[in-house]
Amino acid sequence: MAVWDNLIRFGRPCHRSSVKGYATIDDLESETGGVDVTVEKLLAPVPTTGIPIICVGLNYWNHANEASLTSALVARLSIPATPPMWYKPAASLADLDTEVPFPVQAQKFFPDFEGELTIVLRKSMKNVAAADRSCGGQYTYAKGFDKFAPLGPRLVNPSHITPDARGSITTRVNGCTVQNSPLDFIFAVDQLLSFLSQTTTLPAGTAILTGTPAGHGDVVEVEVKPIGVLKTTIVFEK
Repeated sequence: MAVWDNLIRFGRPCHRSSVKGYATIDDLESETGGVDVTVEKLLAPVPTTGIPIICVGLNYWNHANEASLTSALVARLSIPATPPMWYKPAASLADLDTEVPFPVQAQKFFPDFEGELTIVLRKSMKNVAAADRSCGGQYTYAKGFDKFAPLGPRLVNPSHITPDARGSITTRVNGCTVQNSPLDFIFAVDQLLSFLSQTTTLPAGTAILTGTPAGHGDVVEVEVKPIGVLKTTIVFEK
């Protein structure tokens, strides 16, 4: 079990004549002085090198009901027996408070607002049973543009998001709330981890976007309580 409550990712040191190395984490912790400092720029909680980003579709009850009323296609579908999923390329990751380019190819079909709770794996897993959780269209093209997966503002220990107090997710565009929903998953976190890890090894650091909740130059803010607010600016490419 992780001993931390909140965690951010640090970039590599630069403009230094030398870099100090430590054999173990204990050596590093022994030199901490308990001094509070200000982080100049928050990075995405996971790196952009070789880490899969797995997306789960239609995983909120209220969004599924909303979609069935607004989409003729979804209206003909029942709730799936297994979670629908696809992958995003690592280049779609974006840091906090960054500009996200909106490709010309996609501007004809204006995207939906999608703020999602994301699971980041602490260790690799494969063939996980749901009960083991405590022990351990063209979706890819249309959802995989560069920087189309901003993550943040930090990682939160899962013990802070319990079944009794699952929190909520809110998305704002230019200050106006467009999504406000409890985390009412169709497929719970343990079910997602079990399904996605069957016959496929999920490496540590894998990010799993858990689905879209309900709701209808833009500044997009996604807030998941108790994690925090992720702020992103959308820039239309020309």
